[in-house]
Amino acid sequence: MKVSARSHVPAFAVMEVLAAANARRAAGESVLNLCAGEPSSGAAEPVRERAIEILRSGDLGYTEALGAPALREGIAGHYRRWYDVDVSPGRVAVTTGSSGGFLLAFVAAFDVGDRVVLARPGYPAYRNILTALGCDVVELDCGPATRYQPTVEQLAALHAESPVAGLVVASPANPTGTMIETAELEALSRWCAAHGVRLVSDEIYHGITYGGPGRSGVGATAARYLDDGAIVVNSFSKYWAMTGWRLGWLVLPDDLVGAVDALASNVALCPPALAQHAAIAAFTEEAYDAAAANVATYATSRALLLERVAELGWDPVAPADGAFYLYGDVSRFLSTGPGDGRPVDSVAYCERLLADTGVALTPGTDFDGVHGGSWVRLSFAAAPAVVAEAVDRVVAWQRTLAR
Repeated sequence: MKVSARSHVPAFAVMEVLAAANARRAAGESVLNLCAGEPSSGAAEPVRERAIEILRSGDLGYTEALGAPALREGIAGHYRRWYDVDVSPGRVAVTTGSSGGFLLAFVAAFDVGDRVVLARPGYPAYRNILTALGCDVVELDCGPATRYQPTVEQLAALHAESPVAGLVVASPANPTGTMIETAELEALSRWCAAHGVRLVSDEIYHGITYGGPGRSGVGATAARYLDDGAIVVNSFSKYWAMTGWRLGWLVLPDDLVGAVDALASNVALCPPALAQHAAIAAFTEEAYDAAAANVATYATSRALLLERVAELGWDPVAPADGAFYLYGDVSRFLSTGPGDGRPVDSVAYCERLLADTGVALTPGTDFDGVHGGSWVRLSFAAAPAVVAEAVDRVVAWQRTLAR
């Protein structure tokens, strides 16, 4: 029987690494899992308590397709609190994770054959979802010179060759952790509006930032540019540590609200009702405080890593201004010729590292199909002690490769 051509997209390698790590742990081995972008703390107590109350009450019927009104109001209030931006709850669409949000946004905004631009390295699901939808994905090679983010100059040159329909940006970005500051985001938004290009802003790591010269606190939001056609994608997964609750949201320009509403009602009827009602408690002071404490823990792990970058020998590394990833070049530990006994690329590096040390990292091939064979991503969302032990193991193992 036929299998559709559009389904032929690469698997997300991090999930394969995670499965291998879990299998080793189940076999009783000592595994330090730094491959998945998953906070280890779990949801804050107010969220969990609210979920228990709802389970006892039995209030788990369908909500509106765009989400429970109280949650949409809570999300709108979050934009006033963090960004001093007034967002109408009517522009908020609650989704089944940010992944479900991307699917709805991409289907609503783009047609088959539309050229949509992404930064490389970047989150692979953007590329794979857009490809499955029949879009023409164009990747911009964004390295240290542009801080791994796209620029107006790059877009203008690309648009001059052939018209662009969309631009997907992420700040803080996965896997690099780099950020787009307010002035840069405004420039991108103005260029997109002037050229009829739909801007999609992935903001799921907002709030997980580490300061520094010129760095904003929680992140610059494209919600300021809804009237220019921008779309914001966010989630409860990262800042609120609610990955398995599968709950995200979109903030939409007026011209896409109706389309997303119709699509959502057909695709999923509504997001998970239990997660929606419980997530209202994520906007309490106690939940905000718990999330801020998590960020402080990530900052401790980040500082530890940055102090040991020279010892790790990963050069260069991306700046890691936000999110909880260290993305580094491991070329010096890869094979330079037949018979030298070293891994041939980052995939083999990660496989051997897990087998020899129990440390699980993600190969850069997930994020960059051109240069990723020389890069790895380490997630420091784990406890600082776990991160420190992992670095010890990696450093010791890499010394055996250098002999």
